[in-house]
Amino acid sequence: MAATSATSQIFTHYLLPNRRHSRIPHFNPGPKPGKISSKLSSVASRGPETTSNKNGDLTHLGQVFGPSSRFLPVDPQTTHSRKRVSVKSMGSESGLTSTGLQSTVFKLLHLVVSLGIILAMDKFLKKAFVAAAIKFPSALFGMFCIFTILMVLDSTVPAAATSLMNFFQPALLFIQRWLPLFYVPSLVVLPLAVKDIPAASGLKILFIIVGGWLASLSVAGFTAMAVRKMVNTEMIPAEPMPKPSPFSSVELWTWSGIFLISFVSAFLYPTILGTNARTCLPFLLASTVIGYIFGSGLPSAVKMVFHPIICCAVSADLAALAYGQLSRSGLNPVLGYYLTKASSNPGAGDILMGFLGSVILSFAFSMFQQRKLVKRHAAEIFTSVILSTVFSLYSTALIGRLIGLEPSLTISVLPRCITVALALSIVSFFEGANSSLTAAVVVVTGLVGANFVQTTLDKLGFRDPIARGIATASSAHGLGTAALSAKEPEALPFCAIAYALTGIFGSVICSVPAVRQSLLAIIG
Repeated sequence: MAATSATSQIFTHYLLPNRRHSRIPHFNPGPKPGKISSKLSSVASRGPETTSNKNGDLTHLGQVFGPSSRFLPVDPQTTHSRKRVSVKSMGSESGLTSTGLQSTVFKLLHLVVSLGIILAMDKFLKKAFVAAAIKFPSALFGMFCIFTILMVLDSTVPAAATSLMNFFQPALLFIQRWLPLFYVPSLVVLPLAVKDIPAASGLKILFIIVGGWLASLSVAGFTAMAVRKMVNTEMIPAEPMPKPSPFSSVELWTWSGIFLISFVSAFLYPTILGTNARTCLPFLLASTVIGYIFGSGLPSAVKMVFHPIICCAVSADLAALAYGQLSRSGLNPVLGYYLTKASSNPGAGDILMGFLGSVILSFAFSMFQQRKLVKRHAAEIFTSVILSTVFSLYSTALIGRLIGLEPSLTISVLPRCITVALALSIVSFFEGANSSLTAAVVVVTGLVGANFVQTTLDKLGFRDPIARGIATASSAHGLGTAALSAKEPEALPFCAIAYALTGIFGSVICSVPAVRQSLLAIIG
């Protein structure tokens, strides 16, 4: 019994609270376990109310399981409550997952519908202009129509204009994210366009392209700054423009998988999709996208020289070269599959260039978002565009004659600073022009601008988005616009209006016989 008493004292000392530090009565191990169990059961059945027994062993159950106790209280109601909370938490997580999935599906449908409407609008306008035998680019007409509608709604029902902008926002971000891709096809097939031009003439054309681009950029930019000073127009901050999300590694690996599977399939079964162009379309498109995603991830210092547009074109050309070597068909036929210019048998380039009209339509929304700046600086915009367009046409004609370039080639490079669609319509006014060379020169001019526009603008001291946007679009049209807007979206509205007005004004003045005769007289 002595040993038992000693053991009880040790147990009581280490495991139970001390009488001096707690109000809990001393636990007497004397009674039999059965009695203790019955007493605790009786207490538990009566709840946490005040309880006592004849020995005074437990007086307050609330004190035993109170805040100062070292015991962990176990309440059946609390346990049941925790189970309910756990079940509700799991249900909440399931609900959040379901809500997130619904939100993703809704956003995807929103993108498809808004982008589909813009594409359908572009195709409808093209068909209408062809049916009416109108040579003017339908997309530019549509752009100004959309801009006019938005302006009218903004002055009458502002909420409707805002809702319209919000509805098309997903499509606009999609176009902005992939904008450079839509101008690449002409660059990819550039070897086909210049293969018949002598080397000496090619060097002269290259001189006109580089020198003319720098001169046109300077004229447009300095004119905008001079006019602003003359009219004392104070520069105000541009409206913030939303930026598209960066590319992810998942996108890169997905397109890489598409490229590998489609490349092997095209090599093993060259006409599995009916024609060579359709069979080559998936891997040529994937190689173009992969080059753009990879180029977009390059360091900024590298992109100043090796722009993602160049990386994109090189990637597509390397894929075409590899397929041409393995299939023993050669590079040129594969490049022909890339851009067929046939709606019944489209290639990868035809798919990408099919977005060009939609790109021009989307510019209307950017101009509307910056409408206050456009209205405030209308003098700088219109004056700069008009002077820059006239300078570009006449200086090209003069330089071509001074350096001894063949008249037919000089005519072909006249609209070097105007977007491809409008440039081709301009050279159609002249006899003997090489439309393939025109497209190639326009693309190379845009490429020069895309690579060096930001550095040159900084060197010339053009800091505000108005001068930067007008100078870029007036000298390097779509490719320059795509390159600058990818880094400086606040300059996109001024790029868009200058890009459109340069093409429109160039087409208008070249349609005048007296202007054409004066240009031909200078060319010789």
